[in-house]
Amino acid sequence: MENYTTLSLETHLFFSRIMKEHALFLEAGFPCVNESWIKSADWFRKEFENLLRDIVRLSNGKVNNHILTSGELVTDFTLPAERRTENLSGISIDSKISAEEKNLHPGCITEESREFSRNIQQINERSLRLLDGLIDFKENILEEVKRGRLFNTNYPLLIEHIIREAKLYRASINELMQNRQVSYKDLLGTEEFWNRIMMEHALFIRGLLDPSEEVLINTADDFAHEYQQLLELAKKQDCRAMDALTKKSLEETLKYRDFKAAGAKGILDCKIASIILPLLADHVLREANHYIRILECGRPALRQML
Repeated sequence: MENYTTLSLETHLFFSRIMKEHALFLEAGFPCVNESWIKSADWFRKEFENLLRDIVRLSNGKVNNHILTSGELVTDFTLPAERRTENLSGISIDSKISAEEKNLHPGCITEESREFSRNIQQINERSLRLLDGLIDFKENILEEVKRGRLFNTNYPLLIEHIIREAKLYRASINELMQNRQVSYKDLLGTEEFWNRIMMEHALFIRGLLDPSEEVLINTADDFAHEYQQLLELAKKQDCRAMDALTKKSLEETLKYRDFKAAGAKGILDCKIASIILPLLADHVLREANHYIRILECGRPALRQML
């Protein structure tokens, strides 16, 4: 069984970065008339950035190598995407965190001090308080947008999408604090969750590309269709056939990862016409890498269950 503190750090390394970027995307999407909403989004962005900074400093030599090499924490595009997004949006991004995260060394905690355990407990509690506030903030934005009282350049479905991701993060930390481990009892539910996330990424990419990018739009549409089929197939399969479905999900996501990587490079090189922030392109690539690791690690556990 993995160490509780290691699992906590690995969960935060991925998700706290995702949350700070969610706040940035919301902040960048408000018109200047919505000053109070912009300030609130900026506050959450800074708080999750502070959280990530503290987690990175705690993590050196204490997390597994497969996390550090998976591409879910930082990619080759992350630093240039942050710099370009900062220039385009005017929103400050501390790229030193990404540089430090890229240089993390793996290691195994054999014996943890009482002080270190207390630090992890405090980090977990702090993240839950922030997540409660961020989820409420996102839900308020969605409600106001749906009522026509607030404008944001992010689709309502995208706001629902980032609410679900924040709730997954919160559920993961709650489970760690209660059980001191991550449960593999609902691998099938996890796969359904991320297949839906991948499908929605394709829908968002399709909608944010310039209409002239017909080939990329069609490719994104094809990926959305493939993940929709995987979701429908999962409803019809019994558990004995799920290993084959997981294999299909992995094969599809490996192809999708390559598409997203090419997209991130194309946007950074100004070769793709779109309204996609460079950091958003890198963000969805990291989520694909995260899902690939889950699928690759989860297949042995799934076979043991069947």
